[in-house]
Amino acid sequence: MVDRVVDGDTVKVTLAGDQVSVRLIGINTPETVKPDSPVECFGPEASQFAKDLLTGQRVTLEFDESQGRTDRYDRVLAYLWRELPDGGLSMFNLEALGGGYAFERQYGDRPYIWKSLFEEEQRSAQAVDAGLWGACFP
Repeated sequence: MVDRVVDGDTVKVTLAGDQVSVRLIGINTPETVKPDSPVECFGPEASQFAKDLLTGQRVTLEFDESQGRTDRYDRVLAYLWRELPDGGLSMFNLEALGGGYAFERQYGDRPYIWKSLFEEEQRSAQAVDAGLWGACFP
């Protein structure tokens, strides 16, 4: 379950009884809480989008062997699947890209498993000036 949204690409979840910080693989959202950094264009909107869709929601984490289990800040690395009312699942990382709330981002040398789909989703968002593409890059 998502206990708290830190920003558009980082959440706190309860995992096996412990609260852990999860950094979403393959996306980067404009900064809102980074120390000594200004709030970036569309950062508040990206954070609110994540809060609206994820706070208190049951989620499933998908790990990616190519990315490892944690990042340099000891955050768990995962794709986040949220449960839909009909019982289906939707990948939040992809939803954030499609709505223009995030940029596709690969960290490190190894591509992640959903990279081509994420790049395609970002191109689609850019084509219609969705979210940050229309607000920050007119």
